[in-house]
Amino acid sequence: MEIDQIIPALRNGLGSDNHAGVHPEILQAVIAANVGHAHSYGDDPFTERAEALIRRHFGNEAVSYFVFNGTGANVTALAAITSPYDAVICAETSHLNIDECGAPERLGGLKLLTLPTVNGKIYPDQILSFFPSRRGEHQVRPRVISITQSTEMGTVYTQQELSALSEVAHENNLYLHVDGARFSNAAVCLDADFKSISKDVGVDVISFGGTKNGLLFGEAVIFLSSEAAPDYKFYRKQNMQLASKMRFISAQFCALLEGNLWQRNAEHANSMAKVLANRIKSIPGIRITQKTEANAVFVRVPVQVISELKEACFFYDWNIDLGEIRLMTSFDTTLEDIDLFGDVLEQKLKILNE
Repeated sequence: MEIDQIIPALRNGLGSDNHAGVHPEILQAVIAANVGHAHSYGDDPFTERAEALIRRHFGNEAVSYFVFNGTGANVTALAAITSPYDAVICAETSHLNIDECGAPERLGGLKLLTLPTVNGKIYPDQILSFFPSRRGEHQVRPRVISITQSTEMGTVYTQQELSALSEVAHENNLYLHVDGARFSNAAVCLDADFKSISKDVGVDVISFGGTKNGLLFGEAVIFLSSEAAPDYKFYRKQNMQLASKMRFISAQFCALLEGNLWQRNAEHANSMAKVLANRIKSIPGIRITQKTEANAVFVRVPVQVISELKEACFFYDWNIDLGEIRLMTSFDTTLEDIDLFGDVLEQKLKILNE
């Protein structure tokens, strides 16, 4: 199939914010950076500017490194602050545990200690349960608490919850890591700036997402203390996350953070999720299963209609046995996309119930 045949066949869905295209302002930033020669591996003015913008948003001590993708950000960040006998405490539903193909274990050498969760969050009392049973060198040493913000279930940790987690982490000589693939969505939900939900509440390191918020590709690993991981650059290189032409990642972060593009994109995605939840919540036979706080809607529908619904508007199953599906909105989700899904859902349920 030729390109001119593919393009008309593409349409928006509710599968993932990873499915969305690239925001035009991001594309323009990449084009603008594509002039002349610039030194490689981050020794360029675009990277220098992007690092300064991250310090503006996350605090003057923030040290940032750009990488290709979220798995690479998580694995290299965690490897840099752990030893081979260390473990990472995380939710059983975390991307780290479910969707990284064992990379934390194989490439990072990390043991994951998972905790059950019903809403994607983990709590201090769960974490403390690990410590009475530790028997010195006979067992791995918990070294990091890793949480996702916003969570894989679309929920958002409050500042108070983050502070409580950092307190239990630091009292037990642990780091607090945040998988922030959708950190911008969380900040918008909380009506907060980045620093107030990271540095100010005791977070040590963030995998800060760009791809899910309008970038072509690229994430940033941000250490909120300049002393946190002085050797990180070696982990990044060894794990194949060091970009040669880094200016094309950095230029995107400049566009995202220079003004309020990060906020505009996340606000739109979050607001569309609320519109979607309101559109479908009153339909008989439908039950929303999680709070709609960021840009995800989790909903149970009759299993019999799932396949036909996907043909009209793609989404992912979450728990197929329960008929639970995940609907994701993004910076380019439209009211027409939501109406289409709602209309088709009502039609399919009407036919099912006749």
